[in-house]
Amino acid sequence: MCKVLKVNTSGFYYWLKYPESQRALKEEQLVAQIRQVHQQSKGRYSSPRSSFKLQEKGIKASRPRIARLMQKHQIQSIIRKKYRVNTTDSSHGFRVAENHLNRDFTAARPGQKWVSDLTYIRTEEGWLYLTAVLDLADRKVVGWALSETMEAEATTVAAFQMALGNRPLSGDLLFHSDRGVQYACSAFREQLEGMPVQQSMSRKGNCWDNALAESFFKRMKTEMVYHHKFTTRQQARLAVFEYIEGFYNRKRRHSALGYLPPCQVEEELYQQKIAA
Repeated sequence: MCKVLKVNTSGFYYWLKYPESQRALKEEQLVAQIRQVHQQSKGRYSSPRSSFKLQEKGIKASRPRIARLMQKHQIQSIIRKKYRVNTTDSSHGFRVAENHLNRDFTAARPGQKWVSDLTYIRTEEGWLYLTAVLDLADRKVVGWALSETMEAEATTVAAFQMALGNRPLSGDLLFHSDRGVQYACSAFREQLEGMPVQQSMSRKGNCWDNALAESFFKRMKTEMVYHHKFTTRQQARLAVFEYIEGFYNRKRRHSALGYLPPCQVEEELYQQKIAA
């Protein structure tokens, strides 16, 4: 058989002893490590974030190779579905603030610029509304609130108060949102009185003016909400808590942050402030 196939007998016996090549074995190990990272992210990571996570563990593999292996072994990030409910009511008689943010989503320090928005989550018991406040310095969700109504006290006011509790102001703050009634009403504006806070609002019908807050909700729905069917609001509350506090703030890697999670960037900014 060796003569017919023109194979050395030593090579044949080596194949009997080691049926898989070293390259194949290393590939199997790498695929297992990719699957582990993918499972730890609950299927949310694609090749870029998976490669950074593996590099952090000391595993050397290029992003194109990881992408090729993920495609070969059908390891895919979860895919979103679409539905939309309007949560922005800008037809009100309250004063609308100027767009002072002007799409500048950078910040030199924590507590300099916050962005906020409100979205919805479907459950079999009815809608659950989520309001979030993000700090542009480290992209961390510093405040959030879940409610069964869209009243300001349960949405924007509650989220803003949590943000202040988690990150007290140490200087002037620019607070940006859309021009919805929850942000323009007296109940919310009273929260800003006596504080070094300048309110900013998007232009009418222009979602790009608050793109970072919109992007957070898009990620959350893509990576978590659209892949659950919530029977109760309590189930949704627990899932949102796990996503924001357990995954997004602490583990999710952001390309805008050099693929670091918000809490790590927060710590680095804090150490820089101490060193200064």
